[in-house]
Amino acid sequence: MMAEEESESPESEEGVDDEAMAAEWEAMAEGDEDEGDASLGDSGERILNQDEIDSLLGFDVDVDGGDNSGITAIINSALVSYERLPMLEIVFDRLVRLMTTSLRNFTSDNVEVSLDNISSIRFGDYLNSIPLPAILAVFRAEQLDNYGLFTIDSNLIYSIVDVLLGGRRGTAAMRIEGRPYTTIERTLIQRMIEVVLADTQVAFEPLSKVDFALERLETNPRFAAIARPANAAILVKLRIDMEDRGGRIELLLPYATLEPIRKLLLQMFMGEKFGRDTIWESHLATELWSTKLKINAVLDEQLMSLNDVMNFKVGQTLMLGATPDSEIKLKCGNIDLVKGKMGRIGSNIAIRVEQPMEKPTGARSLGSTR
Repeated sequence: MMAEEESESPESEEGVDDEAMAAEWEAMAEGDEDEGDASLGDSGERILNQDEIDSLLGFDVDVDGGDNSGITAIINSALVSYERLPMLEIVFDRLVRLMTTSLRNFTSDNVEVSLDNISSIRFGDYLNSIPLPAILAVFRAEQLDNYGLFTIDSNLIYSIVDVLLGGRRGTAAMRIEGRPYTTIERTLIQRMIEVVLADTQVAFEPLSKVDFALERLETNPRFAAIARPANAAILVKLRIDMEDRGGRIELLLPYATLEPIRKLLLQMFMGEKFGRDTIWESHLATELWSTKLKINAVLDEQLMSLNDVMNFKVGQTLMLGATPDSEIKLKCGNIDLVKGKMGRIGSNIAIRVEQPMEKPTGARSLGSTR
């Protein structure tokens, strides 16, 4: 009997251990379910924690110098969103080719102009991002009745001055920071800007005639405000290289400036016509000329109340204020056509046209719909 009891005890201990391990696993599973349910609301939806809420609202303090996330990023992107203007890219590509030739003639040096990128930006953000010192040229687009902005950085300013005044090749342009630009430097840069404005005018000419006139030169971005800070604008960055010298010039055009020619800039190619069919136009014109219209001759018109009209009786006589010599109006629907005199030809009553009706301002044409 003792041997049998000793042989049964190990099996009973293993059963106890299995039950304890199963109970522990069950407790762990229940704990996981409780933790999962803790992040769910009463309706079974997941509830965000504080870190996720901060990230959604754009208050992530761990990000230093990076782009804002969440709602802040959505708002900022909405403020600078813009529609693509295909024809504007062609205009600036044409401008690059024109500037390459013009600046070579202007500096008598080997000049290469390249287009870095075309982007959209808020005007206030652009003014805050301009590296100083720089010269800002405000110009006016006469036909568009608005302004634009050219920004020339210090590298290009000193390079142009050095080239025009006969600086040696192979040496970097001397830069003296912390001083305002001299009259000679401003005059030379003004001449270069006038050359660039002339090229810009030629670049826009196939699309629309626009005259660009230089208004003033500024060195402080605050004095070059041509639009509201929140207004969107097109920013074009151009790179000018003169062998070992060069710099950057930036063209800023607010969308308000481009609004008068917006439909032209939306074209996919030069001279695009949206849905126009000349064959259908000529066919429609031919059919209109052969259309039959019903014309009414009006002897007289009277203004009466609805009560009098409802009380008309059989045999009642209406007195018209027309005589044999009175003018008669010929009308097509509600549109007055001509005036004439009534007469008789044989057994038919005829009207001789005397004069056309004076068409009121803003009157609808004969073929218009009502």
